[in-house]
Amino acid sequence: MAAYLQWRRFVFFDRETVREPSGPDGAGAKPFALPPGIAVCDSGRGSLVFGDILCGAGRCQIWFLPRSLQLSSFQAYKLRVTHLYQLKQHSILVSIGEDEEGINPLVKVWNLEKRDGGNPLCTRIFPAIPGNKPTVVSCLTVHENLNFMAIGFADGSVVLTKGDITRDRHSKTQILHEGSYPVTGLAFRQSGKTTHLFVVTTENIQSYMLSVKDYPHLELDTHGCGLRCSSLSDPSQDLQFIVAGNECVYLYQPDERGPCFAFEGQKLIVHWYRGYLIIVSKDRKTSPKSEFAGNEAQSSDKQVLNIYDLCNKFIAYSSIFDDIVDVLAEWGSLYVLTRDGKIHVLQEKDTQTKLEACKFMLFRKNLFEMAINLAKSHHLDSDGLSEIFRQYGDHLYNKGNHDGAIQQYIRTIGKLEPSYVIRKFLDAQRIHNLTAYLQMLHLQSLANADHTTLLLNCYTKLKDSSKLEEFIKTSESEVHFDVETAIKVLRQAGYYSHAVYLAEKHEHHEWYLKIQLEDIKNYQEALHYIGKLPFEQAESNMKRYGKILMHHVPNETTELLKILCTDYRPSGGNEGPGMLEGKKANSEEFIPVFANNSRELKAFLEHMTEVQADSPQGVYDTLLELRLQNWAHEQDEQIKEKLHNEALTLLKSGRFKTVFDKALVLCQMHNFKDGVLYLYEQGKLFQQIMHYHMQNEQYKKVIEVCELYGDQEACLWEQALSYFARKEENCKEYIAAVLKHIENKNLMPPLLVVQTLAHNSTATLSVIKDYLVNKLQKQSHQIEQDEQRIQKYREETTRIRLEIEELKASPKIFQKTKCSICTSALELPSVHFLCGHSFHQHCFESYSESDSECPTCMPENRKVMDMIRAQEQKRDLHDQFQHQLKCSNDGFSVVADYFGRGVFNKLTLITDLPSGKTATTIEAGLQRELLIHTKRST
Repeated sequence: MAAYLQWRRFVFFDRETVREPSGPDGAGAKPFALPPGIAVCDSGRGSLVFGDILCGAGRCQIWFLPRSLQLSSFQAYKLRVTHLYQLKQHSILVSIGEDEEGINPLVKVWNLEKRDGGNPLCTRIFPAIPGNKPTVVSCLTVHENLNFMAIGFADGSVVLTKGDITRDRHSKTQILHEGSYPVTGLAFRQSGKTTHLFVVTTENIQSYMLSVKDYPHLELDTHGCGLRCSSLSDPSQDLQFIVAGNECVYLYQPDERGPCFAFEGQKLIVHWYRGYLIIVSKDRKTSPKSEFAGNEAQSSDKQVLNIYDLCNKFIAYSSIFDDIVDVLAEWGSLYVLTRDGKIHVLQEKDTQTKLEACKFMLFRKNLFEMAINLAKSHHLDSDGLSEIFRQYGDHLYNKGNHDGAIQQYIRTIGKLEPSYVIRKFLDAQRIHNLTAYLQMLHLQSLANADHTTLLLNCYTKLKDSSKLEEFIKTSESEVHFDVETAIKVLRQAGYYSHAVYLAEKHEHHEWYLKIQLEDIKNYQEALHYIGKLPFEQAESNMKRYGKILMHHVPNETTELLKILCTDYRPSGGNEGPGMLEGKKANSEEFIPVFANNSRELKAFLEHMTEVQADSPQGVYDTLLELRLQNWAHEQDEQIKEKLHNEALTLLKSGRFKTVFDKALVLCQMHNFKDGVLYLYEQGKLFQQIMHYHMQNEQYKKVIEVCELYGDQEACLWEQALSYFARKEENCKEYIAAVLKHIENKNLMPPLLVVQTLAHNSTATLSVIKDYLVNKLQKQSHQIEQDEQRIQKYREETTRIRLEIEELKASPKIFQKTKCSICTSALELPSVHFLCGHSFHQHCFESYSESDSECPTCMPENRKVMDMIRAQEQKRDLHDQFQHQLKCSNDGFSVVADYFGRGVFNKLTLITDLPSGKTATTIEAGLQRELLIHTKRST
């Protein structure tokens, strides 16, 4: 129970008297006067509605007063209007009045939007009688959905009309409540789909549930109130039913009684308006009235109108009026009707004005809580509230109440600059207050990196590990700090486990690995963590930290690198939608990781070459170098032989064709003889092979090289002969072998052989005796063959010359009897050629390609002509001649061949003789015939 005497009083309303509009002359307007005889009133739909009793004109009117103060009326009853109810959401007015003397009240429902002869349309009329016994109507209420209407009577009964209240046909009327005490108040309460009706009498209060069949009811209290002393609050007070007794004001829910307020005095009128409770009570200085007929006060009575703010517990306005008829709410203001016909308007001040008016007083008296509640109830903006919180916090801080001050400063977050608060609490004794403020700053996502650093430092100085863990282990949706900054601070303070947790949770992989490797030294865990990362991040971190991991956990690091470079998938089920197919890194890029770890490097490289044949060339190069190093430094013969075979097998794998020089240098650096020779052989460097054996004085190997590759490079035998010729040792056996091959292949002139061997003091004439004898015999034999061939060519030339002379001087007799083509007997016409062939004319025409050439001799003649043309074309091929001369074993035969082709003679070739033949042309023709005949004879 709250005693209102302790409540603060404010003047949040301005009071004025409603005046008539000023005239054209601008003279002061006089107060507006209501018609006499006003008995009831209500408001809604933009008008104040009044009902009067029988007036001098003999008609009972219902009056409408709009905001323009232009009164209008219509006759509703003949005698009096006793009750009015204007719906707020519909243009429907419900009235109760009397048309004749006696107890015979009528209910009329008016549609204000429709007209009947200039008056509102009356849609329904029915008597307000509970059963058959007439009684006085005490109160009226209508539900805004137009489906319920309740009428209370002085005999204690309540009549409920359910259905469309505007029509008789669609509604049903029944007695809902019967009792012994007059009904003084009714109110509908709608909550969702549930409808309740509060019924209050002079002695009790009951609640009916209308949304359930049989309308169950519950008695809420055993005391009531007078007429017009009950009302229904708005949602700000949870739609509670307000009942004002002389001692207290009670609030009720449909199923229980709520709070009560000790507002003393005889209550005359109760209303609810915009979160305010309006009570009109009798001034204590006047005599009391009867409890039930509280509205029948004498005109001399003074009445007090109080406006209460129940939430904030203060009186927003209080004033004395003369005999109030009622208080109406319309157009955003309160209108107080007095018995003298005047209307007083109470205009609520704007929020800023109210706050400014009360703030000074509240702040001066340190009533900050009331100021805050007042500001909230009037929906003051956040900036205004923040300023009140700041002043309240400053007040508490100056009093030494740091805990209370920090709570107020927390309420300023988002408006007040955090540094204002932080500076006040930097003292070590107030660090826990600063921690609370910084925590809230982070929760509201308004902290920067400096605030995060400061908060974590506060935790570490307080050694509050639980709070620290709670802070860093918040869910991702609640993270309100810079994670990287937090990791740095925790690492600096030595909270490595917390820093690692934070880095892992928020996927700051670099920080996680840096702390694990540099601070905690947990290399195994760091390696396991890398194995769970996506491919790109695992690859980059292995390049960065691979050397450290290889130094401390070489085997595990090597295994991870094998996976990373072949078919990598993150461990621990972290595969994303794009990780169904494994990825692989470039294995060559990880070779530097194995510095000073040759054993692991060899295992890694061998694994890569086995499972991935297309590994980068650098992998094979490094593996070759590693195997050669191991071979060169190995002392055990068996192991050395094994390493030798491995290196040679790798060389023979065919992976060094593009890096031949590099592989050769590696083999030479490590004196890997077989590898060097193999590479020489693959590179067709036969002379280098022979020189290698010459340097090592391996005479048999020199001969073997010449035998193997002498056919591809003939100069090897000449070099071998020169090599053995320079040796002072007894190399007769090897010189003989070389000379035998030179003789068989005719690789060197004998004179050159003699000159070469002349430098060797151990090589006597007996060494080359057989060679010279055989060579001289072959040359003698060759001379004999050449002389015979010359003699043959001379005889053939003489014979051809005789034939030519014979053709020139003697006639040619054709004695052929058969055709040279069909071999049939010759018949005229026939064709004869000087060569001796004869043909039928039709055979000649069928097979001959030219009229001037013999079809039988033409193929051979064309071969000769082609040879002549080829010789003519090759006469200027100087480069080809030089090349053949250089590459041939017998240069003299090449020169002789070119002499034979006439390359060094100027030859004029005439194939067709004109009609006028001169001696020169005839000689040329004879030469051609000679050539043709000579070719055919050979």
